[in-house]
Amino acid sequence: MTFSNLLIQWYLRNKRDLPWRNTTNPYPIWLSEIMLQQTRVAQGMPYFLSFTAAFPTVFDLAKADEEQVLKLWQGLGYYSRARNLHKTAQYVADELSGVFPATYKELLQLKGVGEYTAAAIASFSYNEVVPVVDGNVFRVLSRYFDVETDIAAASAKKEFAALAFELMPKDNPAIFNQAIMEFGALQCVPKSPNCGICVFNESCAALQKNKVDQLPIKSKKLKVRNRFFNYLVVNDENENTIIQKRTDKGIWHNLYEFPLIETEKVEDFDCITERIQKEFFTNNGIVSIMECNEKSIIHKLSHQHLHIKFWKVNIKGTIENGVDAAALITFPFPIVIHNFIEKDL
Repeated sequence: MTFSNLLIQWYLRNKRDLPWRNTTNPYPIWLSEIMLQQTRVAQGMPYFLSFTAAFPTVFDLAKADEEQVLKLWQGLGYYSRARNLHKTAQYVADELSGVFPATYKELLQLKGVGEYTAAAIASFSYNEVVPVVDGNVFRVLSRYFDVETDIAAASAKKEFAALAFELMPKDNPAIFNQAIMEFGALQCVPKSPNCGICVFNESCAALQKNKVDQLPIKSKKLKVRNRFFNYLVVNDENENTIIQKRTDKGIWHNLYEFPLIETEKVEDFDCITERIQKEFFTNNGIVSIMECNEKSIIHKLSHQHLHIKFWKVNIKGTIENGVDAAALITFPFPIVIHNFIEKDL
């Protein structure tokens, strides 16, 4: 039996019942694909359900305020995905009358839609014969065929896409794409797959050669940058605080945060206190400063590790444009700040 037939039979027996699989409507399919980039299905599902409840159509998403979109996205990470999602919804609603492009090449023109996402939408919505290539596909094909190409190499995607295209039944590309992705997610997992129950355990080259744990080959990631954030959680006589919007390009663009002192390393109480007294709240006067967490919270992003401390600063008088506790929770924050607000404020 051929690779694709075995794979599809496995899929029909084992596939998860996911809401975006029960439709060919490109809107929920696009939404799910954007959300599931860098995200596990279990983590992304509640967000998908929240978004489709709040924005049942692309027109609803297009009309939403960006802050509402970011608030619903809060905790999913990679916030540029949410901003691009919103802009693309506006483009589709306003310029394309709510109709998504119907071909892979046209879908690639949408903001935030790369080769993988375009292929997924094109095949799942329109049954276009185009292979999807994500981490699951790299892993399954590299193991089954013993392909030692470095998947971080620029040429890898083209090589694996050509192999997937050759294997794909041209009369039903959608089910093949779904099947190979699901097989990588559930069976041919990155670490310690259960090869004993695998439908390919008699034909998988990596298993025969005892190379399952060596494939796929991927060169080392970029060096991680360490950054040190000290957030000032201000409290005035009305128990209002201050927040600010991150407008610079980079992490957490357009999300909110407390006033920030970024340092080159972890600094002690005296150093941070001195900077607060020199640089902040000179018109009010400081009553007290307290370190909320003695050890830094380490928040890991793809290429940055943030070492975060929160400092409670009580000041005299009142703050102009202060935010009270009820209003505070309505703003979109990075999840590490949201969690601090929920737990400690």
